[in-house]
Amino acid sequence: MNTDISITVKPNDEKNQALINAEIFKALDKKGISFKKNEVTSVFVKKSIDARHGQIKIILRYKVYIGEEPNGDGETLPVWKKAGGEHSVIIIGSGPAGLYAAFRLLEDGIKPVVIERGSCTDERKNDVEELESSGKLNAQSNFCFGEGGAGTFSDGKLYTRSNKRGDIGKIYRIFVEFGASEKILTDAHPHIGTDKLPGIISGMRKKIIELGGEFYFDTLCTNLIVENGSAKGVNLKNLRSGEEFSLTGDAVILATGHSAVDIYKMIAKISPNSLEAKTFAVGVRVEHPRALIDSIQFHGKPMPQAAEYRLTTQVEERGVYSFCMCPGGYVVPCATAENQIVINGMSSSGRNSQWSDAAIVVERRPEDIPAEYQEEAKKAGCPALAGLYWRTWLEEETFRQGKGQFAPAQKLTDFLSHKDSTELPQTSYKPGVVASRLDKWLPPEISSRLEQGFRDFDKNMHGFISEDALLIASETRTSTPVRITRNKETLECEGIKNLYPAGEGSGYSGGIGSSAMDGEKVAAKIVQKLGMRN
Repeated sequence: MNTDISITVKPNDEKNQALINAEIFKALDKKGISFKKNEVTSVFVKKSIDARHGQIKIILRYKVYIGEEPNGDGETLPVWKKAGGEHSVIIIGSGPAGLYAAFRLLEDGIKPVVIERGSCTDERKNDVEELESSGKLNAQSNFCFGEGGAGTFSDGKLYTRSNKRGDIGKIYRIFVEFGASEKILTDAHPHIGTDKLPGIISGMRKKIIELGGEFYFDTLCTNLIVENGSAKGVNLKNLRSGEEFSLTGDAVILATGHSAVDIYKMIAKISPNSLEAKTFAVGVRVEHPRALIDSIQFHGKPMPQAAEYRLTTQVEERGVYSFCMCPGGYVVPCATAENQIVINGMSSSGRNSQWSDAAIVVERRPEDIPAEYQEEAKKAGCPALAGLYWRTWLEEETFRQGKGQFAPAQKLTDFLSHKDSTELPQTSYKPGVVASRLDKWLPPEISSRLEQGFRDFDKNMHGFISEDALLIASETRTSTPVRITRNKETLECEGIKNLYPAGEGSGYSGGIGSSAMDGEKVAAKIVQKLGMRN
């Protein structure tokens, strides 16, 4: 037989196997399970940290086998086949949804053809470095666009609550196969790190090509080829040569991420009723010295890793919460157009910078969008685009308040006191920051809720409001304001058959893990439709 056991130990005892075994035996006794010590085998499953109540505890989960050997169920990689020439599927976007859709297709020998507007990781690194060092933006290859999607140059967070959508363990095992640390299989909040992800993503691409898949980089999808209401292929443009060409396939997977505004507008022209407005969130990124957050969370006790936090409150019937918290991380520029400032956070695998940062955002519902943007969307023939138009305005307004890619910033204490910041704390944001009255120009329904949210957060994390805390604007890409509607059974776009929206851009997932599972999910439906597997 086997059973799940959780034990709690002090940080210094995490590697004390004799003590751990003794605690496992005690837990078995409490469960009333009879056993002989020499017949017990424990397999480590998960580790988490409980830093509540002023005392740090390490919680270790094990699968414990009594009188039998561990079976290793669910620990093997899928078997990928060489793609044959009979079927092919076009995948627009090479983020986690696109890549994992490609791997799922290859389980049945279906050829994936991946189209990516940005560059491959090696060239994309240069575009990212130039943006941070000089403020020069490549609108098609940057922190959001390029091989691996927005997640490639991020913290690489994998934790998701969407486990019912698929096998998250399978997602993790594939990442490990291509170079991620095996710790992601057992950490409660696994992450890979921006220093590791580019190499991992590159390895995935090489494997897909080895199995017969194709990649087109620096290639923009300019339109869908739709016949009788069904997607047959795509029109494309090579952004380097200017060459225009078309590709056709058995299906089209749309895995374009939350920043591809042109794709939503393209869908709006073809089938406006295929889009619907959805709730999203915008706000700022708050950056603290890492030592301060570590001290608050670990109650002044030294720990080997940087501290995380998750904060949430309700203000005037809207959620205010932390998002994409990057312990020991950096703030980075994520604009995708010349006249925007958009920011995000990232961490290396070691999470060892001197800062910790997180987005603090306010829930924004479709009915909250100002009338002028709703009217603009109606005139464009697609009311669902109103939130997208408003988001674009906020990103452009942030640009007007900044200087180039120097982002507008304000001390948290000054934001709460409604006054100018005469000096700003040191920041990890490489382009640089300029002092700005965020409390004045951010929409009042956002700034007022942020203000109350920060005060609420300080009650739970006393010291969060600090002279050393810096607010940087604006964080706008937590999710998309638009959903591409899809049939619950077939997962095809409701208005365009044979088109399969997937990942963050579809509006049905958020983050690397859930997007990867969503990509697998739509690919499996295509396999089923093609009759390749029952």
